[in-house]
Parts: sequence; C-alpha cells; structure tokens
Amino acid sequence: MCATSDIEGWRLASPTAADLDELMSWFPNEQAVTVWGGPRFRFPFDRESFKKDCHWGEMATYALYSPDGEITAFGQFYKRIGRINFARLIAHPDKRGQGIGKRLVQMLMTAAAEQFDLDEYSLFVYRDNAPALNCYQGLGFEIKDYPEGEVFADICYYLTRPVER
Repeated sequence: MCATSDIEGWRLASPTAADLDELMSWFPNEQAVTVWGGPRFRFPFDRESFKKDCHWGEMATYALYSPDGEITAFGQFYKRIGRINFARLIAHPDKRGQGIGKRLVQMLMTAAAEQFDLDEYSLFVYRDNAPALNCYQGLGFEIKDYPEGEVFADICYYLTRPVER
C-alpha cells in the first residue's frame, strides 16, 4: 500500500495524516460525503469516524499529488466479487473538470494490477452522478448487470472493464 508511482510529475502515494484533514474538508455536507462514501458513511463525522467509515489502513488507499506536491485526488481499491474494485474516488472540489479524476483512475488501475492478479476492474457509481459516470465510461468502463445480492441496485450502476496487462 505504500507504493509510489510517478507519471509526468504526478505522484500516486499513500496519503499522510495531513492529507486526511485536507480530504475531510472536501465534504461540506451530508450529500457530498454520501455521494463519495455511500449511504452508510456518517455525517457529521470526526477524524476517527471518517477513518473508520472509509476503512483507512484496511485497504489500498492512495492520494494523487500534482507536480507541485498538492493533494488533488483520493481513491481506494480492494478485491470484491472476483474483481479489483475501486472505491471512494474523488478529485479536489476546486480541481474538477481538469482531468484529475481520469488521471487518478488510470494511475490506480496501474497500481491495482500490480497488487492483484485479477482480470477485471469494477466500481459502483450513483446513477445521478453524471460527471463520474462520464469519467469512468471514458476510461472504458461499461455498465453491467448489478451483482446479485449487492445492495443499492436501485440507486447505483455497476461498471467493469478488463485489466490490460
């Protein structure tokens, strides 16, 4: 989980304690944190509940740093339903629309393929989160049948794409 990758000055690495504080500041209300963390994520949150609800330290957790060292995005991944599943993906609110989400997912795909020998990536996205859905589809993710037994099928899409090795 400590791996660092660097592409054109952009760096994907494990976030620091200071990054946690910055990340928490990106969620001014319950709706913002729910879109990111899901309907079970608590709001209001404190440092400890935030870490617990996003499983900090329990799964691969990364921050994307710009060439000037600023945290610009955050994401996680883990094995779920036989795939590498991405979770809690977010770009800094002031940096959205600049391709940072796409860069984050691309770099996470590289890191995840190195950690897991699985053939597909997956993620869940709220049906009304058009910017995120467009980002993922632009990276080759396709909407698939919702996994049987998984919750929130009425409000989320399930997307997958093959791992390219």
